[in-house]
Amino acid sequence: MSDENERDIQAAIDEMLKGETDGTDGPSEADKVRRKAAPRPVEEPMDLDALADEEPPVVEETDGIAAEVEALRAENAQMKDRLIRTLADAENSRKRADRERREAENYGGSKMARDMLPVYDNLQRAVAAIPEESREANASLVEGVELTLRELQNVFKKHGVEIVEPQIGETFDPKIHEAMFEAPVPDSEKGQIIQVMTVGFMIHDRLLRAAQVGVSSTPKT
Repeated sequence: MSDENERDIQAAIDEMLKGETDGTDGPSEADKVRRKAAPRPVEEPMDLDALADEEPPVVEETDGIAAEVEALRAENAQMKDRLIRTLADAENSRKRADRERREAENYGGSKMARDMLPVYDNLQRAVAAIPEESREANASLVEGVELTLRELQNVFKKHGVEIVEPQIGETFDPKIHEAMFEAPVPDSEKGQIIQVMTVGFMIHDRLLRAAQVGVSSTPKT
């Protein structure tokens, strides 16, 4: 081989080595072959059970963070207490308003009904005072008074006003009766009603006016 050919071969080898060191021409053919032939590392499967059993890392609180956390907890407890109190107050206000509404519906007309009781008493006395012999001659007048009395009773009933009309011989009840006098009466026992002067009235479950009665004072024998 001539010296000129040897120089050309050596120049070609130097040029190839230069490309491998500079990286201008990318990896060499030898590197590519070595990379393909090199075995890949085998990845071990992940143990999920072991990961689930692992406890999360504990973060140590510094003094400043601990104080801030404690302050937030105290503020949270205070806000929770305020919320509970506010809800309780709202519930109590709702119940009170509902009770006042029911009382207004049931007993709002108590004063007016009480003022109408003397009208009822006078109409009842007027009917009772008409003699039997005069009823036929004044039939129209008597009928008009009785109709007015019944209409008033219907109005009372419509608004929850009920008549308390005790009977002779009943036992005196201080809750719904008012004793106007006591007197010894034969064939009666002490505490029995012997006379009804005026009837009483209830508005729903409240006493509007007690019935005025006379009570026997006859001692027990």
